[in-house]
Amino acid sequence: MNKINKLFSEKKDSKLLSLYFCAGAPTLEGTAEVIKTLERRGISMIEVGIPFSDPMADGPVIQDAATRALKNGMSVQLLFDQLKTIKDDVQIPLVLMGYLNPIMQYGFEAFCRSCVDSGVSGMIIPDLPFKDYLELVKPVADRYDLRVIMLITPETSDERIRFIDAHTDGFIYMVSSAAITGAQKSFDDAKQEYFRRINAMNLRNPRMIGFGISNAQTLKAAQDNAAGAIIGSKFVTLLSESKDADEALDKLYEALAQ
Repeated sequence: MNKINKLFSEKKDSKLLSLYFCAGAPTLEGTAEVIKTLERRGISMIEVGIPFSDPMADGPVIQDAATRALKNGMSVQLLFDQLKTIKDDVQIPLVLMGYLNPIMQYGFEAFCRSCVDSGVSGMIIPDLPFKDYLELVKPVADRYDLRVIMLITPETSDERIRFIDAHTDGFIYMVSSAAITGAQKSFDDAKQEYFRRINAMNLRNPRMIGFGISNAQTLKAAQDNAAGAIIGSKFVTLLSESKDADEALDKLYEALAQ
């Protein structure tokens, strides 16, 4: 069974926590160690960002991390090489988050093959058109038993959400707002209504809520309204400051308790 599906089937009553960080930042050689540390510290799933020069959905924190990673020399091939070294050690799902350009330059079938070879369970491609996903990407990904995770936002129509739910597997990434990534202090009434609207749809796929989660209030709102929460910018900031995943996690857990 794909590790993503296994996670959600085995942890149905758990409040999952997934973290995002950018491969190659803050250091080129630290990616594997960050992953191993996050698993050891109880993180449920990890999104590993593929750095790109024009990350349109990302806020300044993740943009800066991507710029640093590219300057450090991170590439798609190097990332796969690093992940292969820990393939047999990591049991939680790894999801690659990257934009279409570097993935297609690598070659999509080659990308899927490398995902399998390096222990990756799925991918998030924010700028992938859904039509291209259905016609070109999904058939190849399915052959390799990889999950392609799609995003929905408060602006996504119910019809579109149901269509995505019917044609994807793994989980649905609920973006808390239509804005770029970045920490928020709270989720306003409009976001809470969005969470309630999606809950009432009784979708087939489990959901994870991301974008803006950085404290106890936003974490609780996400975990109360979905299978769990995804944290990116807050952890990337702390990792950049400390250069140490254990220390960054200590500070993250402290922030999430406030």
